[in-house]
Amino acid sequence: MAEGGGAETRRTDANEPGPGVAFIPFMLNEDLMDKLKILNYEKDFCPAYDIPPFSRHHFALPADSSQQFYHFASLVGWMLSMLGAPMERVQEYDDPNATVAKVIGSLKTAGVPTNFPPAKLKQGHGSIVMQVLDTLSENCLQKSKWKWNMPRHDDEGGGEPDIDDMDEDIDDETAEVKIGKGGEFDDITDETTFADGSDGEDDDVGAVGLGGNKLTMMDDSAMPQHKEALISKADATEWKLEVERVLPSLKIHIRADEKDWRVHRERIDKHTGEIDTQLIETKQHLTRLHDDISKAIEKMASREKYVNSQLGTQLNEFRLLNDTSSEAKARYNSSNGGVTSLTRELSAMTDELDTTKAQMEEFGQSLSDAAPLVKLKQSLTQLKVDIGYADVRAGVLTHILSAYAMSKKIKLQKELNISRPGLLSDTYGEFNTV
Repeated sequence: MAEGGGAETRRTDANEPGPGVAFIPFMLNEDLMDKLKILNYEKDFCPAYDIPPFSRHHFALPADSSQQFYHFASLVGWMLSMLGAPMERVQEYDDPNATVAKVIGSLKTAGVPTNFPPAKLKQGHGSIVMQVLDTLSENCLQKSKWKWNMPRHDDEGGGEPDIDDMDEDIDDETAEVKIGKGGEFDDITDETTFADGSDGEDDDVGAVGLGGNKLTMMDDSAMPQHKEALISKADATEWKLEVERVLPSLKIHIRADEKDWRVHRERIDKHTGEIDTQLIETKQHLTRLHDDISKAIEKMASREKYVNSQLGTQLNEFRLLNDTSSEAKARYNSSNGGVTSLTRELSAMTDELDTTKAQMEEFGQSLSDAAPLVKLKQSLTQLKVDIGYADVRAGVLTHILSAYAMSKKIKLQKELNISRPGLLSDTYGEFNTV
């Protein structure tokens, strides 16, 4: 079971990223700056946009985000113009959202993949920014038909390789490890060790393995054994001087694990000491402040008592005057109420007077107006005419009735004469009598 747990632990450690992952953005930024120098950005881009040359880690480390974003957008526009897809030049104080939309649209037009969150571009630094710039720089190099040639090595004279290039060729045969407080690694210094015949010492060198916070030495049997003695042809003094010169570049600084309880313990102790120090100073300041405030309150209380004692008479007079003023205000309010009611009555009487005046004016106009008399005269004249018409009609009707009576009388005489000749005269006489 113990062996199975150890194997699983080793597999987990193998899957975890190594300490070199944190340096990948710096390497990408250095490659990007090399490509920009090949594109001659220092002469073509920097003067045109009034931007100083970038450092080798300009887009890998966070700094002024607005300035970094302006540099990124300007660099994108410059490389897009080299690719034949020019973008409208951005200004330093433009809206970042509008600038990001403009950059993404131009990248799509140029055929650059945009499968990343647009918000990452507004930071002006990071892996997404360097990825976009690296893609554009590669396309610019391809368009300019730039080719990377094979490296040429100078083997003439059989000289030793350059010391500056020895970082990649030196084997990690020995590691000098310094352990700080709590078992943390401060730094590791790698040195190349040779058996120097002039010193007369042959050191057995073993590989140092770092497993967590423990140091384990491998067996000497795992190291390659030399059957013949190694004899160095180099001068020992010169070699020591060269080692001292190269030694600073061979140091590796391992960062402390943020999850380690020792780191948290040290931080707690550090913050506790700072809090205690600040607490003493703060207590002193608060004590002085409390004393000052207490003294100020006492002074204010004494001044208040003095003012009250000196202004007692004036305060009594003020109270009397205030009471008198209150009574005067009450009387004023009551009088004001009576004036208001009287004002309302006056306004009502004024309205009634205006109505009466209007009626009198209408009656006076009617008295002085002759139109009704004229109408009366016209009516009398018309009545006379109508009476004349009525008299005529009455006369006509009387005549008609008289004629009807005469005709009826004549007819009756004729009938009576035919039947009784003597009766007509008697009847005629009676009729006339009547």
